[in-house]
Amino acid sequence: MQIGNRFRCYPTPAQAQTLLRWIGCQRFVQNAKVTEDRYVRRFTRKSLNMTGQYAPLDQQDSHFKSDELTPWLSEVPSVLLRNATVFWKQAYRRFLAKLGGRPVIQKRHGMQSAWLTSELFEFIPSLVSHETGTPLVHQLKIGTSKQPIGRLAFKAHRDYKVPAPIHISMHAGQWHLSFNYDDEAVEPSDAETNAWLMQFDKPELREMTVGPDRGASIPLAGSDGQRFGFTMAQQKNLLAQEEHTKRWQRRQIRRAQGRKNWLRAKHKAGRHQRYGSDVRRELTHQISHALASDPRYKFFVFEALKVINMTKAPKARKDENGRWLRNGAAARAGLNKAILASAWAKTKVFTQYKARRQGKLNFEVPAHYSSQECAACGHAHKDNRKSQSGFVCLSCKHTDNADHNAANGIAMRGVRFVLDGLWVRKKVKRSGILKTKVGAQGSKPAAAMLSTLGETAVIRGGGHTVTSWSLNQETPATALS
Repeated sequence: MQIGNRFRCYPTPAQAQTLLRWIGCQRFVQNAKVTEDRYVRRFTRKSLNMTGQYAPLDQQDSHFKSDELTPWLSEVPSVLLRNATVFWKQAYRRFLAKLGGRPVIQKRHGMQSAWLTSELFEFIPSLVSHETGTPLVHQLKIGTSKQPIGRLAFKAHRDYKVPAPIHISMHAGQWHLSFNYDDEAVEPSDAETNAWLMQFDKPELREMTVGPDRGASIPLAGSDGQRFGFTMAQQKNLLAQEEHTKRWQRRQIRRAQGRKNWLRAKHKAGRHQRYGSDVRRELTHQISHALASDPRYKFFVFEALKVINMTKAPKARKDENGRWLRNGAAARAGLNKAILASAWAKTKVFTQYKARRQGKLNFEVPAHYSSQECAACGHAHKDNRKSQSGFVCLSCKHTDNADHNAANGIAMRGVRFVLDGLWVRKKVKRSGILKTKVGAQGSKPAAAMLSTLGETAVIRGGGHTVTSWSLNQETPATALS
């Protein structure tokens, strides 16, 4: 079972400056590979000399180094640059497997991260308190003998194993260390859990089923009456941080772009804005942990909500004279903001992986008319919901809170799906990084991922130097002919 960890780390100013340089160099190589791919794909359609040639899908980075143009690439370990090309190739493999889009240019704004393999780091045993037996400090040695960074202190809130690769990220002045490893625990599959649930009858299965209803005003309401949301203190702090963010953004606009005061205002706005994302992440972890660890429930049913489509801005419209019509964008903006602030998607994802670890099933049912359907008799009508919180069934006169009724209806839909044998888990394609293992050594090293099928000569866009490009499985079949 894969276990992920994300720890807060605290580099010194000198270490932070060096890490930012490493992140920038790795980002530069990734963007150079993206630009090279775009260049070749574009001019193969316009030049007869390049007919039949394809973008190089290799992991070479030496042609990006230049003593005149990019001397700073020689100031970082070569392994770091190789990791950038491996990371780019993995992203391209995901695109070819139809798991995502093509790799795009990485911007220098927002969260920045560097991917380090085992050649660049070493976990140092932590000092343990003689009184309590708890670790006092955790440290990570980063760098090589020629280009060292030093010992990086981080705070570990849980036990962990030494991983193969790690990610070091920075966002709004905060640094984090993240990695994952296999704890060798056996995780039951969803199909096995579903087969186990099918042996119960309808009343027994309903007792162990919970149907969380996600809303804008209340992030989550359970079918058992539980409600999860922000505390009064969190709501007050969120409003205050939002006002601070807007204030510093206005100051940033009035200052000269790129200057020291402009950067200071930008960092201030980012730090205040990050508070909201941290609070939402903490709330979703608390909700998912409370649901998954509850011994009463073995089955979790969520609505299949397409949050991206629900929060899209309405399209602009014109009348026959070419004048713009009102499309309700201003009114829609408030609802979209409330939906995104409730973190619907993260709540479902966190509950899903935490429930699977404990042998519980997570399932999605269609969301049509869930707020209008009576959980007692199944009658659905738009007039059943009298208000935002009130529900009165027109057929059986069942009265309940609207969120509680919707949660019960969602739970019953999931029970019927399981007992009728309608549960189907789609096979998920996976194309991750360093998933292949070699014995007890852990993950396969990145250098072992280099191609071995052969090479063919191509001329890169930067000049007339002939180099090699590997004929991997990602290369189109027509290029091998």
